[in-house]
Amino acid sequence: MVRDPWTFLKSLPAHGEVVRIRLGPMSVAVICDPELTRQALADDRVFDKGGPLADRAREVLGDGLGICPHRTHRRLRRLAQPAFHPGRLPSYAQTMTACIEEATGSWKPGQTLDVPTEMMTLTSLVTTATLFSSSLPTAAYGQLVNDTKTIANGIVQRTMLISPLDRLPTPGNRAFLLARTRLRQACDQIITERRVSGTDRGDLLSALIAAHDPADNSNMSDAELSGTILTIFLAGTDTTASTLAWALHLLARRPKIEQRVHAEVDAVLHGTPAAYAALPRLELTQRVIMETLRLHPPIWFLTRTVTRDTRLGGYRLPAGSSIAYSPYLIHRNAELYTNPERFDPDRWDPKHSQPPRHAFLPFVTGARKCIGDSFAMIEATLALATITARWRLKHVPGHRPVRPALGAVLVPRELRMQATPRHPCGVS
Repeated sequence: MVRDPWTFLKSLPAHGEVVRIRLGPMSVAVICDPELTRQALADDRVFDKGGPLADRAREVLGDGLGICPHRTHRRLRRLAQPAFHPGRLPSYAQTMTACIEEATGSWKPGQTLDVPTEMMTLTSLVTTATLFSSSLPTAAYGQLVNDTKTIANGIVQRTMLISPLDRLPTPGNRAFLLARTRLRQACDQIITERRVSGTDRGDLLSALIAAHDPADNSNMSDAELSGTILTIFLAGTDTTASTLAWALHLLARRPKIEQRVHAEVDAVLHGTPAAYAALPRLELTQRVIMETLRLHPPIWFLTRTVTRDTRLGGYRLPAGSSIAYSPYLIHRNAELYTNPERFDPDRWDPKHSQPPRHAFLPFVTGARKCIGDSFAMIEATLALATITARWRLKHVPGHRPVRPALGAVLVPRELRMQATPRHPCGVS
């Protein structure tokens, strides 16, 4: 699992629909069958947020929206939903466009880019601006990127540790705890300042603070707000950055598809920044994002806990046991996808038959589906359109095969690409 988790995962279906493995000190039942996965995700009361990975995530996120148990989820979801209302998306997209321009505006012709880091800088700008209506100094963004990476990697690594190894003062444990402390302190400080000022800045944080539950007229507590903001920040940076990095890598490997994307962005954008109004016409660009999410779902392995004795298919699962499911595994199922290992954005063309809804799980499904799925798709599409309209990114000569790094998010490792302007006169 640690040495080569993706090959390991793909080997499991040969052993059955539900396969028990060891995950660090815990025994976990991995669901390999798409229909059984759908059934489990449809019943979040019995298959509640929990298990080894979710428990480690709570060390950072507390009981915020993304990781809270069923008993509090519906209330927090009602409180957070207005912040992601479709009517707010055009305003968020306007901020996204400005941040994408800022993040890519400093690239130079011939520059070799550390693509995952560049995409993390871009998504950090977007998330900070849409969440807090603020910008940070360059050094602060660098610290945010590093802390987010440390958290994403540390959650998986700490899951594999047997207690008390997770409490020893090792470099990895110290780095994880320090990153967690910095993120929490920054978040708590912003919440305190915003509550004192009482100013509605039209951002996500303002919407979350103002929200109230009509059932009891309650608002989010500071702890709930902090956990939800941290969830949004981490989900809005690492996952989208990973998707963009993989998309650029995949396009560079398929020049004919890359040329079609270039033709589309040229025809739609005419040299202007990608904006919300252009989204309906960026059809192929959006399909590239969809196909990237299929091949490389950012959150590739998740766990839940069984709250009462139950059966899933023909398998008995006692209360307190842990289950796991993998979008990565489902997305590469040959019964659901033709040539599942092939990068083929046209499989998402509405003119073709589409896979079942439960076969595509980058944002999960059911009541716990990601609340920011539309936000993420808009950001990724605008960013990819802007980058491909102005630049062609090519792998550096002699590069090593690009493989995922082991972490909570499926990030490409050692992905360095050279930036070549597509329209030299238009690049400053």
